[in-house]
Amino acid sequence: MPKRHAVVAGAGIAGLTAAVALHRRGWHVTVCERAPEPPVTGAGIGLAPNALRALEAIGVDAAYAAGRAVPATMGVRGAGGRWLVRSATADLAARYGTAPIAVPRPALTTALAAALPPGSLRYGTAVTAVDDSSGRPTVRTTDGPDLHADLVVAADGIHSPLRRAFFPDHPGLHYLGETAWRALVDAPDLRVPAMTETWGRGERFGVTPLSDGRYYVYATAVVPPGTRPSDARAELRRRFGTWHDPIPALLDRIGRLDAADVLQNDLYDLAAPLPRLHHGRIAWLGDAAHAMAPNLGQGGCQGIEDAAVLAHLLPAGDDADATDAVPAALAAYTAARRDRTDAVRVRARRVGRLGALRNPLATAARDLAVHATPTRLALRGMDDLFNGFHLPE
Repeated sequence: MPKRHAVVAGAGIAGLTAAVALHRRGWHVTVCERAPEPPVTGAGIGLAPNALRALEAIGVDAAYAAGRAVPATMGVRGAGGRWLVRSATADLAARYGTAPIAVPRPALTTALAAALPPGSLRYGTAVTAVDDSSGRPTVRTTDGPDLHADLVVAADGIHSPLRRAFFPDHPGLHYLGETAWRALVDAPDLRVPAMTETWGRGERFGVTPLSDGRYYVYATAVVPPGTRPSDARAELRRRFGTWHDPIPALLDRIGRLDAADVLQNDLYDLAAPLPRLHHGRIAWLGDAAHAMAPNLGQGGCQGIEDAAVLAHLLPAGDDADATDAVPAALAAYTAARRDRTDAVRVRARRVGRLGALRNPLATAARDLAVHATPTRLALRGMDDLFNGFHLPE
């Protein structure tokens, strides 16, 4: 009997994780990605304990695949360098069974792509439409004949064309009031042991050590949408050049990068939850399903959770006795994932509002309140995120 066929729209982390999970469930998988080639620059990604458990559930060892990088300390600092809150990753590992790890995003996507059979991944091939009217989706692309599928996984990103096509009355995206710069910086000599985010007045600066000696560096600022300085490197130095160490040294390394290696994106999340995460035999996941602010580091992690739950609920790809099981499995997927992901989306937006405060009195009160919170209470507040992943019965 032929295997069931899944077409995945999008080769980001959520889409590739879903493809690997379905492949290991016996499905024939085709991944269509509009980009002409895999990314080689960009950013890092933090994999929290919940995402690591989801990857483990589908048989992916992220630490082995993309290299382990566990900083000694994680926390938030004030613009002058004072720690507002911090915890040792050893304490996180003791509490959650594993510590978060940080990897270069291109390394993780490369490792996931390598877990797929040859020919599964088609770069330069965008999904332009899905006809789901006959009960078996027909997928139209920019390259080649139509694809016929038993399942379409819509992992086509924050601006998801498939989301707009099938949920035309949804309000779409909501601008969060900030823009963000991201870069990968080669600076092994700096030996920064901590993963930190520093809060100023309407500005933030984050540093994450990666497994290969580089650092994932990001910064945000409250600006109108579409604001683009002529030189992002100079803009970062202007905004953050007097902040505490090691920020000036990292900015010096950013100044040596090509301009194209410093990414800038305005920050958006979904204005409201989707009414459901499926339509017929189409399932949405990752940013296409629940785009969220990056403030909790959960955007990619929730997409990984989506992929593991989706594959778990679907019938095996060669299960001859489950002909009509896909629609019911997708309804169960919505039931399992919609409320959790929307709660994380709302929480990430609220945290971002704290970090984006600009009034001097408000920021001083914020910093004082965060500093006064005992570490054990701060960790307890992460329990529902880090312990929240589970596979439905």
